[in-house]
Amino acid sequence: MGIQIQGTKEKICECCFYKGKEEIQKRVKRILSNLKQGWTVIVQDESIFVYDHIFKRKKWISADKRPIVTVTGCRKKTIVFGCLSIKGKQLFLQYDKFNSSIFIDYLKQIQKQFGKCIVFVYRATPHCSKITGKYLAENKDTIRVEYFPVGSQEFNAVEECWRQGKYNILSCYYSTFDSLKDAISSYCRTRSFNLDVIKYLTRSTY
Repeated sequence: MGIQIQGTKEKICECCFYKGKEEIQKRVKRILSNLKQGWTVIVQDESIFVYDHIFKRKKWISADKRPIVTVTGCRKKTIVFGCLSIKGKQLFLQYDKFNSSIFIDYLKQIQKQFGKCIVFVYRATPHCSKITGKYLAENKDTIRVEYFPVGSQEFNAVEECWRQGKYNILSCYYSTFDSLKDAISSYCRTRSFNLDVIKYLTRSTY
């Protein structure tokens, strides 16, 4: 029997699906128990914010009135890179693209802010490309990447940041694309998510 992972065209067998979830829990516990002094653990992800307004919040309206939603008609987008550490720190940056070079640049920013770290990411192409692999090999003494198994969004606390962020940010109308980007920057700079990363990483799904 196969399981279709939401948001992808990939199918994996049910046994492998649940085995992957068990493995990530064991691996996280092993990493945390053997974490060297000066190192930290981080969870990371990216999300696309599209400049095309649609109200996400439920609103009350009189039964005799027709709801009107203002849309931009534009499909410009900004990609937000975000990460949370087990020590409560966070780093969110916006980029115009999502590729290996951009991902490496973001990893460099992570290293500047967090120092030595183990970063948990999904197996997106930029995360495991040859270019990224070369950078990680050259910097293995200061940064390491671990991969979440397919269909394991519940272990990544950054997913909750996207849920809250899009609910709060995309429920407003922005007259320009730059004003949307400014709103995202302000929100990410001032919003403290205070999520328990370890609780997410070690949570039981059964």
